[in-house]
Amino acid sequence: MAAAAAATWQPQEGGFNEICGLLEQQISPSSDKSQIWQQLQRYSHIPDFNNYLAFILARAEGKPVEVRQAAGLFLKNNLKTAFKSMTPINQAYIKAELLPCLGSADRQIRSTSGTIISVLVQLEGVLGWPELLHALVKCLDSNDLTHMEGAMDALSKICEDIPQVLDAENPGSSERPIDVFLPRLFQLFQSPHALLRKLALGCVNQYIMLMPPVLYMSMDSYLQGLFVLANDPSSEVRKLVCSAFVQLIEVRPSFLEPHLRNVIQYMLQVNNDPDDEVSLEACEFWSAYCEAPFPPENLREFLPRLIPVLLSNMAYAEDDESLLDAEEDGSLPDRDQDLKPRFHSSRFHGSDDAEDDDDDIVNIWNLRKCSAAALDIISNVFGDEILPTLMPFVQAKLANLDDASWKEREAAVLALGAIAEGCINGLYPHLSEIVAFLIPLLDDKFPLIRSISCWTLSRFSKFIVQGIGHPEGLEQFEKVLTGLLRRILDNNKRVQEAACSAFATLEEEAADELGPRLEIILQHLMCAFGKYQRRNLRIVYDAIGTLADAVGGELNQPKYLEILMPPLIAKWQQLSNSDKDLFPLLECFTSIAQALGSGFAQFSQPVFQRCLDIIQTQQLAKVDPVTAGVQFDKEFVVCSLDLLSGLTEGLGSGIESLVSQSNLRDLLLQCCMDDGSDIRQSAFALLGDLARVCPIHLRPRLAEFLEVSAKQLNTPKLKETISVANNACWAIGELAIKVNKEISPVVMTVISCLVPILQHAEGLNKSLIENSAITLGRLASVCPELVSPHMEHFMQAWCIALAMIRDDIEKEDAFRGLCAMVKVNPSGALSSLVFLCRAIASWHEIRSEELHNDVSQVLLGYKQMLKNGAWEQCMSALEPPVKERLSKYKV
Repeated sequence: MAAAAAATWQPQEGGFNEICGLLEQQISPSSDKSQIWQQLQRYSHIPDFNNYLAFILARAEGKPVEVRQAAGLFLKNNLKTAFKSMTPINQAYIKAELLPCLGSADRQIRSTSGTIISVLVQLEGVLGWPELLHALVKCLDSNDLTHMEGAMDALSKICEDIPQVLDAENPGSSERPIDVFLPRLFQLFQSPHALLRKLALGCVNQYIMLMPPVLYMSMDSYLQGLFVLANDPSSEVRKLVCSAFVQLIEVRPSFLEPHLRNVIQYMLQVNNDPDDEVSLEACEFWSAYCEAPFPPENLREFLPRLIPVLLSNMAYAEDDESLLDAEEDGSLPDRDQDLKPRFHSSRFHGSDDAEDDDDDIVNIWNLRKCSAAALDIISNVFGDEILPTLMPFVQAKLANLDDASWKEREAAVLALGAIAEGCINGLYPHLSEIVAFLIPLLDDKFPLIRSISCWTLSRFSKFIVQGIGHPEGLEQFEKVLTGLLRRILDNNKRVQEAACSAFATLEEEAADELGPRLEIILQHLMCAFGKYQRRNLRIVYDAIGTLADAVGGELNQPKYLEILMPPLIAKWQQLSNSDKDLFPLLECFTSIAQALGSGFAQFSQPVFQRCLDIIQTQQLAKVDPVTAGVQFDKEFVVCSLDLLSGLTEGLGSGIESLVSQSNLRDLLLQCCMDDGSDIRQSAFALLGDLARVCPIHLRPRLAEFLEVSAKQLNTPKLKETISVANNACWAIGELAIKVNKEISPVVMTVISCLVPILQHAEGLNKSLIENSAITLGRLASVCPELVSPHMEHFMQAWCIALAMIRDDIEKEDAFRGLCAMVKVNPSGALSSLVFLCRAIASWHEIRSEELHNDVSQVLLGYKQMLKNGAWEQCMSALEPPVKERLSKYKV
């Protein structure tokens, strides 16, 4: 009915001409685009405006194709927001006009229609549009190239954007749409037209992850098709074949198992394809293979062929944009587009499960980087056995000293860095020769050799530092240190970046060894600070922050502070509160404040005040950017909260005078209630830090702080905001031991949230489990009479968690809670006594004599309580090392 009514819609000539006129202006280079755009937007409110656009796209044959295409693109954008609210008649009209366009003689019209069809399918699926499926099948079966191309173009866009819609069950039919299309796609693998082969294979590849039953059942046909297309004359098809094998090995390795030798041989061949994009796709296979559940043996025999291919692909390609960048003079200011977005990770309390970012210098993924990553992973799987194959090639490349082969030398240095982890046992005896060889390369005339030598040396930094104990090793460490410092002052931006990053890695490894050399290090870093442009300045901040973390209180000497602080303070005063270049400086100050401790007091007042000003401005900007004068950016709040945490940690109770004269308490409570999880995460970290050193200033709003903290633990989205929960949990524990009984109104609410976390520990991160166990113990030590009646519900899970925690002051607090509860309710732990004994045995040594005696009393109490061999029975259930450790408690 709707379709019949749709057929009666006709455009008015005046409206048709007016819209075409506007579209003609829109595509003319000299027109005022924004004015025309506004005019077209005004038309959007006319109910049948989109019908006009569909009519122009489909039927305005006398108009230039660019005008028709512009109508189509405008229609696509309108439908995204307006389609669902359109009348069924207009919806049906637009759908009916689009389908014949699939066979349009003009490729641009076909392509634009395919894009619009894909948008409509995203909005409402395919099952409500059976005409579309019929039209696509009819075009594919027509043997008419134009129609087949039009249908495949639309189908490939649907498969790329929303593949799951074709794999949906069709009510009233046993077939899913993909069941109808898949055999036709396989057939097109043999089409004489490269475009159809490419689109068909691209469509099928989209289903490897979803793996609908029909593809699972036809896997043999699919693999046969892939082998047929493997040597296709079209590089785009070969690239898709490689992509299919990489995806299959990642998600369905068992399907490739029978064909593994053939696939490996094929991948070796195309890893050297004349087209770099095909080689890159093939190169992804090696990392995927090493992570698949196959024995390494299958790959071993191919290593002598694979390794030279990877090595030759690690040389810079002629068109690599790094070659252009490498020429850029360090005195040229950076453009805004050179500054990569940066991400500050909010403060986190506890044993962090997150892995560090990889230390490779990655900007754009390309064949060189992919080959180096593959060599890295292969070296980790096969270790030293790749050295006899690899090293002769590396040595030959390094020995070739003429200018023309600098890229080969550079690739050889990259290879040494790539295998630094995996082959360290085999390289270790030759390490001093390797390092001695790399040091002069820091002064090579080619900047990219200077920069890669920095990176490769940093990959060996752990072992360079280990050698400091003997005179030759110490001398080598000195040479690496001074070599990297020299490169930090290089005039080339790429070298500056690599040297600073490498130096930060060396700092982390060397830590205490840097003390005697602090003055020269600071002089170089602050010289770089004065010389660098904006982008690399961020890396200097990082190196200064890492230095502060590494040497700690050693930095707190007037001679060092005179070098370090004046340039940083000058920069601090020069940047406005809304300048994003402030972020890395705030992070850098955080590390310095923690390292200097009370030595930071002389700088603390303006830093403290500015953090509050920034938070206040940002909170205003969130609701009223005009009055605030800045756009809201959560990063400013997170960095400021983290710097306040660093100040609190550094100054300790010395921060009290600053807190007492400020509105920090109210601002912090607001941040704890923010809807951004990163802001809440940093806010609860600061709450815990303040609770440690000046709880008195939190007291007036204590009930609100506790309530909002407990709320973070009681959320259905716990896994998504686990770091917030972790910090809130830690903060509650810190507050509990400072405010004692004042915590009692929330104790049971918090306990009811902590117990499920401990009971369902699998799948949650280690830190949250530890903090939950400690906080539960701290609450129990303050309010044992409230917690102990519920002991038997959580004792076993709690003791398992306590046993995992390393010895420290927080673990002592938790065990004080355990002893306090057992005193009040000894029978509550009887059924978990074995777990309690294991938890006690997890201590290497309890430093507090008082707690040691309390724990002995607990064990002794149970020994006396359990008569008729029950104690001995409990002891016999314990492992020998556990019994051994319990003996020091005199039971």
